[in-house]
Amino acid sequence: MPQNKIICSGLGLVTMNEVSNTQLKTPFGKALITCLEEQGVEYIFGIPGVHTVELYRYLGNSTIRHITPRHEQGAGFMADGYARVSGKPGVCFLITGPGLTNALTPMAQARADSIPMVVISTVNPEPRGRNDFGRLHELPDQTGLLRKLAVYHHRMNNPECLTEVMNKAFNWHRLNRPGPVHIEIPLDVISTHVGKISPEAETGIESPTRFEIDGIVEACQKANRVSILAGGGAIGSGGLIANLSERLDAPLITTINARGIGKGSELSVPISPSLECTRNLLEESDLVIALGTEFGPTDFNIYKSLPEIRFKFLIRVDIDETQLTRGPKADIAVCSDVVGFLKPLLELLPTTTRNSRGRERAKQTIEEVKSILSPEEMNYINIIHAIQKELPDSILVGDSNQISYAGNLYCHIHKDTGWFNAATGYGALGYSVPAAIGASLADSSAPLVCLVGDGGFQFTLAEMGTAVDEQVPVNFVVFNNLGYGEIKNYMINQGIEPIGVDPLPPDFEHIARAYRIPFARVRKPQQLINILRQPIQDKLPRLIEYVEKA
Repeated sequence: MPQNKIICSGLGLVTMNEVSNTQLKTPFGKALITCLEEQGVEYIFGIPGVHTVELYRYLGNSTIRHITPRHEQGAGFMADGYARVSGKPGVCFLITGPGLTNALTPMAQARADSIPMVVISTVNPEPRGRNDFGRLHELPDQTGLLRKLAVYHHRMNNPECLTEVMNKAFNWHRLNRPGPVHIEIPLDVISTHVGKISPEAETGIESPTRFEIDGIVEACQKANRVSILAGGGAIGSGGLIANLSERLDAPLITTINARGIGKGSELSVPISPSLECTRNLLEESDLVIALGTEFGPTDFNIYKSLPEIRFKFLIRVDIDETQLTRGPKADIAVCSDVVGFLKPLLELLPTTTRNSRGRERAKQTIEEVKSILSPEEMNYINIIHAIQKELPDSILVGDSNQISYAGNLYCHIHKDTGWFNAATGYGALGYSVPAAIGASLADSSAPLVCLVGDGGFQFTLAEMGTAVDEQVPVNFVVFNNLGYGEIKNYMINQGIEPIGVDPLPPDFEHIARAYRIPFARVRKPQQLINILRQPIQDKLPRLIEYVEKA
């Protein structure tokens, strides 16, 4: 028999057999890129670093386009915006330590809003007995930190698990409540080789049984005043929900992350359940069907002024079984995605449309909300409606700012993914600029309007450079009130002397000039509409300053 000769190579001291086996395998970085291509990944958001260069070795020859933000927080928010519009996970490549911690805020926002995100980072090799070696980008316990935040976390100690782990990461949002998934790759694994790469067949969540659906059909037929409540988990099923709403003559109330579902219907009630008029509509219904909503306080009691909501009869549908045990107790709880619930229900429900004054109830609620909102709030809402009228297919991406707060209370939106912002559960500032870039990459045909305050704009102002690099035609509308106006008003209302709320904004015209992009300054809503009416030229973003305070 031939000797199993020991030789020296770039892999260290190995046998001839081991060299032969290695040649039959795929470098880890190439295998990872192949997995991402097979999962349909279009974009990766990230900033290369010494720890991640092996992930980039094979990226240039792939079908995936790399987007370079100016900060990893921007990478995370871009992935978020892309995911909301495309319906697919946004993907980030991040370095060990600071690159990853810079993206914790976007990951937290994505977790709060159930947005699918796959974050792939490197990590230092397992320490032996201590964590404070002083290695580059070292954290005391990176794995422990991310386990707390990610909805699914995996440390890739065994490279042969790559395909299995990537399949689980990308199928997570289809089978569970979506959120940020984190895969970390130790530096001593990233330069290894991988065997067979084979994506698993996609599986689906179980649909409700015929027995469950029969009971729900019976409840629907017995009820005289049905209302439907749609949350962010219902995005992508708007046509089915509108069909159900019509058949049951049921007003359709949408939470912040579901705005646009029911667009154009006389049964649509795009009003926050935190307002008393919406709360009354729900509590007066003898049946409420809640689809994909967590019943969180930012949607249902933002002002902490209302008692716990009480339903006469509640059917609740959620993909997360644990979520069904939180919040209001359901009379019928169904663990399913919304589409898997609605399709069999609509097949069994009578196709005739009933008349239970649903349109009248919806119209009355909308008239009531217009009378209780402040003139300032209605002014912002009218701006939103004017933008929608001028650009009916537009996507409006907001920040934690006054116009977003007003629109979250009430606004009509023309498409399922046409309205989203950070003024929800986590409430991060600086979200809208990078999120709008990600949204534009997901749907370049839709007019993009970013609604941001001068305070929040300065958090991620540098991402204007990314918008220029990637030629995304986004209208960045900066509402300039010379500081953190919303917080300042809150402090005054609480009897607190405003401190720390008047940061000096930059000269926005000079900012536009520095990035060589078009600029306009307006002071009235119609002036803004006139600018938005003009097509964006040369695939460049446009900066518009809306002066609210001289």
